[in-house]
Amino acid sequence: MPLLNSAYNLARWLARNDHDAEDLVQETYLKAFRNFPSFQSGTNFRAWMYRILRNTYLTSRTGLGAASTVSLDSEEEGAELAVENETPETALMKVLSSQLIASAIDDLPVHYRETLLLCDVEEISYREIAEILSIPMGTVMSRLARARRRIREFLRTTTAIPPSKSSRQRFEENETTSQIKP
Repeated sequence: MPLLNSAYNLARWLARNDHDAEDLVQETYLKAFRNFPSFQSGTNFRAWMYRILRNTYLTSRTGLGAASTVSLDSEEEGAELAVENETPETALMKVLSSQLIASAIDDLPVHYRETLLLCDVEEISYREIAEILSIPMGTVMSRLARARRRIREFLRTTTAIPPSKSSRQRFEENETTSQIKP
């Protein structure tokens, strides 16, 4: 089936769980097959499918009305094979970085998240995104800029390490402590 993996990927990010994403993709393809006679040949099939997916999400039980719910089920990750060049520390850093980025994307409002995912994950052009979301291209660009800024701010605040003392401050502290000693 065309676009199945891409549609599932977007549905997973929108619905925020595997089961709802599978249902969403299934419903999207069902609607697409039912309405295929309305598809105008020569137009963008991918944009047509993503629009159906998005509209299905927005009208479904997992759409905007239910987006504020939080699943209490923990997601289990499958076992990963060890790579010789990777140390436990680098593996942990990669996992933590991936989790931070996923968390930052997940915290975005739906309209920013879907625009960012269509552009940066699915690599869809601004024009196609505007067509899928039924918004002007300028709005696509501003949503992308705002989404990226929010992610940067999230990562900055989450990974902020208190600044270390400058060498001058350490020198001055050493000087004052050495003067106090008899």
